[in-house]
Amino acid sequence: MKIGLDMMGGDFAPLEAVKGLQLYLSGATSPANLFLFGDEAQLKPLLEEYNIPLEAVKIVHAPEVIGMHEHPTKALKEKQQSSIAIGFGYLGKGVIDAFISAGNTGAMLVGAVYSLKAMEGVLRPTISTIIPKENGGTGLLLDVGLNADCKPENLNQFALLGSLYAKHILGAENPRVALINIGEEEGKGNLLAQATYPILKENTAINFVGNIEGRDVLLDKADVMVCEGFTGNIILKLAESIYEITDRKGIHHDYFDRFNFENYGGTPVLGVNKPVIIGHGISQSRAFSNMITLAEKMINSNLLQIMQESFKS
Repeated sequence: MKIGLDMMGGDFAPLEAVKGLQLYLSGATSPANLFLFGDEAQLKPLLEEYNIPLEAVKIVHAPEVIGMHEHPTKALKEKQQSSIAIGFGYLGKGVIDAFISAGNTGAMLVGAVYSLKAMEGVLRPTISTIIPKENGGTGLLLDVGLNADCKPENLNQFALLGSLYAKHILGAENPRVALINIGEEEGKGNLLAQATYPILKENTAINFVGNIEGRDVLLDKADVMVCEGFTGNIILKLAESIYEITDRKGIHHDYFDRFNFENYGGTPVLGVNKPVIIGHGISQSRAFSNMITLAEKMINSNLLQIMQESFKS
């Protein structure tokens, strides 16, 4: 298993990426082969400082960095020696099995969609987020920003991709799939929701349980919650603010702590043919370590092969 890590991506790179690497290696009994993409001159002293032997990793020198506010397509084209561009090059050629970055989200999405291509049959790849449930369970919300405008057939595919991810990665045996809407009754909602409902209802590959409202998102009403990326991103950012506000006000509770994105690491791009995991720009050591663990889980579970087969049938 070969996993690539963009060491220069994120607000606290490369330091937090190195600390995350140390955290991962300290807890791994049989660690993956790790390819580190970044500036060798910056990485070597940090790896030495944090007691990470050079023989435990492979440094791939990448002298350029795509900044967080650069135009994604333009930056990828012009900065061929950047850590993200070289990382996708290695992934596309099969040198590595998965690629992780907390860098420029747009560049990661462009790289995932155009360097790897979507799985055969997938109209649009999607990104998701973990939703902590009140009862201690875990939900999955998608799309959360990659596709601001969608057609019913897009949401139908997101439902299948999310259902497979929930089953094979999150451990939901028969994931309940729901459509985010403004009412529970069939026929509610805008044109997109009204047109999507009957398609999800007829999809025998998922366990569709109907509509859920905003007040149900944090309750145990569904395991997979589907919407277009405009709505999903608003819910995601609202969920992130719950942890920020409670932490700032000194309100400590196990439930609120579960809204800390560091616990989950990053989000995979679902619908492309290799694991690509995107981290938050402010990711620190625990998030980087968890992203590596998630990449391992995606590879070991054969999730992408299962997804590919589901779209061929």
